[in-house]
Amino acid sequence: MTRHLRRFALLAGCLLLPGAVLAADDSGMTCADCHDIDRTAFEQSVHGGFDCTDCHVDAEPLPHDEDMPPVDCSVCHEDIVAETKASIHGTVEVSNGVHTPRCVTCHGDIHVLLPTSDPSSPVNPKNQARTCGSCHANPEMLNRSGVRAIRPIEAYEQSVHARALAEGEAAASCSSCHTSHSIRPSSDPNSSVNRHNVSTTCGTCHTDIAQQYDRSIHGKALAGGVNDSPTCIDCHGEHRILAPTNPGSPVYATNIPLQTCGRCHGNLRLGAKYGLPTDKVPSYADSYHGLASRSGIQTVANCASCHGVHDILPSSNPESHTNPANLAQTCGQCHPGAGTRFGIGPVHVVATEAEGTIAFWVRAIYLPLIFVVVGGMLVHNLLDFVKKARARRPRPTLPPGSRVQLRMPLGFRIAHMMVMVSFTLLVYTGFALKFPESWWAKPLLLWEEGIGFRGLLHRVMGVVLILATLFHVVHVAVVRDARSRILGMIPKLSDARELGARFAYYVGLRDDPPHAPKLGYIEKSEYLAFMWGTVLMAVTGLLLWFENWTLANLPGWTPELATALHFWEAVLASLAIAVWHFYWVIFDPDVYPMDTTWATGYPPVVRAEERGEIEEVELDSPASRRDRDNAADRRHA
Repeated sequence: MTRHLRRFALLAGCLLLPGAVLAADDSGMTCADCHDIDRTAFEQSVHGGFDCTDCHVDAEPLPHDEDMPPVDCSVCHEDIVAETKASIHGTVEVSNGVHTPRCVTCHGDIHVLLPTSDPSSPVNPKNQARTCGSCHANPEMLNRSGVRAIRPIEAYEQSVHARALAEGEAAASCSSCHTSHSIRPSSDPNSSVNRHNVSTTCGTCHTDIAQQYDRSIHGKALAGGVNDSPTCIDCHGEHRILAPTNPGSPVYATNIPLQTCGRCHGNLRLGAKYGLPTDKVPSYADSYHGLASRSGIQTVANCASCHGVHDILPSSNPESHTNPANLAQTCGQCHPGAGTRFGIGPVHVVATEAEGTIAFWVRAIYLPLIFVVVGGMLVHNLLDFVKKARARRPRPTLPPGSRVQLRMPLGFRIAHMMVMVSFTLLVYTGFALKFPESWWAKPLLLWEEGIGFRGLLHRVMGVVLILATLFHVVHVAVVRDARSRILGMIPKLSDARELGARFAYYVGLRDDPPHAPKLGYIEKSEYLAFMWGTVLMAVTGLLLWFENWTLANLPGWTPELATALHFWEAVLASLAIAVWHFYWVIFDPDVYPMDTTWATGYPPVVRAEERGEIEEVELDSPASRRDRDNAADRRHA
């Protein structure tokens, strides 16, 4: 009887004789006489109704030999057995104690075999990971067989697919990707997980996405033989495929730029091999979007936000999201009105390399300016420190019957206090955005991902600084004494003479220091620089804060200019405060550890003596003197 006729006979027997039949010979001996078989379980299995000898063809006559050949499943499942023999499971060499998997290895005991749809079946989608894991999660077997996958079952059980199956939803199991029986290594061109076939495999569930990918620049490149072109698993992973909202996923918003897209587009070897520009990833990382992404903000635009997710096309393609004709629409997803009045400015620009750009020229101007200005401050203060340290002058005391004049009335102290707090926090929060990976920035960024704390604090402090400046302007405009003091900040020729005389004293060309006016070049240069810097930082900061208005109403290069000016002015201002202001109010040997004028309004005696701010008063009680001082303070304020 041929194999096909025999299969037909078996099927007919199942229809005519429902229920399992135990074979018996002429003497009445049955299989149950020797083999303990659960007839109820067998009846409920997919083979229920078959006779023992339908599968165990060599079992007759009874009693049979103990060493019988294994059951040949190909009698009924010819095609499946052929597929399995051609698969990696069928061709694996038997060595080092590793045996070729058989049908029962996956499907279980042939006598209680359950259909795939049965939740108790070893090959039910929910159970496949455990079944496959009996080998593929066995370190000893993996080592002996040479399988290179690292903990594939453990990785799969963390995936969205495994979790969906556990919740009763339809999702990919092991056989969904690797097939059930024709499992082949990924290096085999016929394998379902060969990189040229991955999109087709994933497309069995994600049809629309696979079609988008196949039309994309990546899909076309891969189809054209560019094996380095990414496919589904290169971006999403292989077994541990996580949801895009999971921070551990390669396609999580903050992971996309550097860890996913950056793996190829930031790779010098691939860039040289395929002529890809290598400045795209670093330019994005240094942009506002990139800096915010590096600090943990998920809502900021990443590569996929502009270029697309699966439908990535070259910008020359009219359907590309980054085609010049589509940029306004693409940017408009986050910035309504962007590009409607003026064209979108250059994207992916590295200021240090892209000569001719606005950012390049701003940097080219500020770097030497910072070097000259801050370097000059440093030299000036170092000479002053050395001169005073050598002199070791004792600090003067206030003569009897005299007092120090009020230098900083209450209104100035209020504005100064607001500036102290806001400027310090602005520097910290601003540079934390620029250098988010730094150790000192990490404590501030702990709440950045959830509520954007750094950005919120930076903007609040920016408002405080602006309010402090406005308060100061109104104070000067309303109070006559305040106005007269600020008018003294106007530079004069005498300031240049004082500077020259002071340097002559520092280098030993004169014996005595020059007379220090109440407001000399030290105070004037700092005050004017602060006012100019505050205006510049406020304007550029507001342009960046209200970026939708900026992009909709101003030329496309405005954000680039504002960003460059805001950063480099911040560098200059921070260094100037640290080198110039902190020296005169903290590290100057005459006032160390601190000039407390900002708190009391009265300068130290040594400074008051230099500037001629000590006046004689009638000898009276300390209480009367305090009352008069307080009244003068309120009058000046």
